[in-house]
Amino acid sequence: MTVWHTRSLRKPSGGRIRPHRKKRRYERGREPVLTHIAPTRRKIVRVRGGNIKVKLLRDDRVNVFNPKTGKSQVVRVMTVLENRANPHFVERNIITKGAVVQTEIGKARITSRPGQDGVLNAVLIE
Repeated sequence: MTVWHTRSLRKPSGGRIRPHRKKRRYERGREPVLTHIAPTRRKIVRVRGGNIKVKLLRDDRVNVFNPKTGKSQVVRVMTVLENRANPHFVERNIITKGAVVQTEIGKARITSRPGQDGVLNAVLIE
């Protein structure tokens, strides 16, 4: 399914705006990627300019940075505890940027955008 990022066809007053051209391919968007907790699965997508984006569909490991020791380690994700993007994402274990997850070494806040970056990075908060 395609999401179009074009101007509305209605004015603030409710009047109609008649478009002066058709839709353009670069105005298309994509459905959001909802990253789940499961064995790693990535998807590579070609984007504008021939660049690529790595979309993280599923992952069960996260790179956690400990600010006290200054070191990072890869640990297993247990569950999602909090997600400000959408409270229902907690029930479905969906990981987005800013989500708080329970790991083997404690709670961590996600700092990367898994649907855009293709990696799970986090900072230990407890």
